Amino acid sequence: MITAPRVFWPSVILVTAFVAAAVLFTETVSAAVTTIQDTVIGTFGWYYILIVCAFVVFSIRVGLGRFGDIKLGPDDEEPEFRLSTWFSMLFAAGMGIGLVFWGVAEPLNHFAAPKPSVEGTPHELAQHSLVQTFLHWGLHPWAIYVVVGLAIAYAIHRKNRPVSIRWALEPVLGKERVKGWAGDLIDTIAVVGTLFGVATSLGLGVLQIASGLDFLGLVADPGNWTYIILIGAITALAVFSVTTGVKRGIKWLSQINMGLATVLLLIVLFTGPTLFIFREFVQSIGLYFQNLLQLSFDTSALEGAEGAQWQGWWTTFYWGWWMSWAPFVGVFIARISRGRTVREFVTGVLLVPTAVTFLWLTVFGGSALYRELFGAGGGVAADGSVDTESALFTLLGDLPGGTLLVAGGVVLIVLFFVTSSDSGSLVVDMLASGGNPETPVWSRVFWATAEGLVAIALLLAGGLSALQVGAILIALPFSVVMLVMCVATWKQFAEERHRQIRLQRKLEREKLAEQVSQDLLEGDEFTEQVSQQLLDGDDFTGQISQSLIEEGWTEPNGNGNGAKPPNATRAATTEGKG
Repeated sequence: MITAPRVFWPSVILVTAFVAAAVLFTETVSAAVTTIQDTVIGTFGWYYILIVCAFVVFSIRVGLGRFGDIKLGPDDEEPEFRLSTWFSMLFAAGMGIGLVFWGVAEPLNHFAAPKPSVEGTPHELAQHSLVQTFLHWGLHPWAIYVVVGLAIAYAIHRKNRPVSIRWALEPVLGKERVKGWAGDLIDTIAVVGTLFGVATSLGLGVLQIASGLDFLGLVADPGNWTYIILIGAITALAVFSVTTGVKRGIKWLSQINMGLATVLLLIVLFTGPTLFIFREFVQSIGLYFQNLLQLSFDTSALEGAEGAQWQGWWTTFYWGWWMSWAPFVGVFIARISRGRTVREFVTGVLLVPTAVTFLWLTVFGGSALYRELFGAGGGVAADGSVDTESALFTLLGDLPGGTLLVAGGVVLIVLFFVTSSDSGSLVVDMLASGGNPETPVWSRVFWATAEGLVAIALLLAGGLSALQVGAILIALPFSVVMLVMCVATWKQFAEERHRQIRLQRKLEREKLAEQVSQDLLEGDEFTEQVSQQLLDGDDFTGQISQSLIEEGWTEPNGNGNGAKPPNATRAATTEGKG
């Protein structure tokens, strides 16, 4: 049974129409893709740059500010997953295939064909290429995930709302609009955006898998049919995984992914230029933060058409790609983050993966750059071009045990492919079902298959260029949703903080009142004890009077006991002596 038909059917119609058009009218769709790319990049490139910078500022402010202690769930609840498992799952979902695909290829591309405004010696170009890659994979993409994931996590874990994008906007739109057409439109955008975002990654993964198989001699001159067969085979694995849910298939695959990725990273680190990598890692982090503001806001405005083209191919594409992934990754991270505080969430999602990503890029990208500067080269062709799909395997193939490492790299990409596909289809399924986390198996299978079909359609419509345009285009409407999410999150966090302050003041007043009551009670008991002693203390009074007489302070008189002042006593004593 379809629980959210007003989201499910529009999403199905849009995706089906695109797939059919790409298959039946390939050349027309390809031309349209080129036109859309030029229009969107030329018109909205500056907007993508500005809005993503705003997301970084928002994420840091929320994580480090007064909202950090807010719990994503009941106050006394512990995190659902262990820290190591949580990191593995969010990292595999957040980066996955893309980091493996671009880890070597992007630094080499920036080195061989630097940004139009960048000049210098080969060593300076190599350094800049790594820092530029850090920009595209560092704080900015993870800040995008924080914006979406944090808003959804608060809604579903703290306020017990359905697992859906729309409910993150409730503080701004109101409950009735969220339930109505506005909420349906938001979730439809999220479903289609997630499908295209994940399909972009799957397309990149298939291009690289085919290149790896070609490198190993298992496939000759891979083409569209090779890509289609690979997508079909790996989608079948994803279907098997997604039917087992988060706590089994996806969790296990994420842990295997991280284990294999760690092994591959350590092998490249210690069989390559180890000391150079460590030094370059530290140096590049420093240069990244030193130039972060300038890099973040750079739009290549003074470089003309060449600068706009470079910006569209790289930074604008990346920001669009991350935003198209944001519904999927945001919902998935929110789903696995129950029981964590806002500060833990932001630290875990923003800072830790960024550090790991920088290490990965330095080990793989730095090793490739070292070969170009001090070794035999091979990553950059004589004409200055870089074979993006095979760059990783060229690096691995020249290391000791190269064939085995290439095979391991292919397996790693396949596993990341499966993890991205099953995680993405699980999220799409929940969104298209109105936030229902326990959807029927057929629905999960349907969306996993749809992701594979969209990836095939994008590849047929123009290969890597079409994949990039798809990501940029889908991100445009969802970026508006993300802006509203920021407002909604800040609003509900402020309300939560005010409630906490009011509750704390109430408890303090109650505690103070209780303490005052206790003090008054203890004072009454003391007064009662003194009064009782005065009433029942004849012996006590007599003892005091006798002591005063013995000391010469009092003497009997006709009216009873009378007090003699000290000066009178001293005068009597003096007279006696005289």
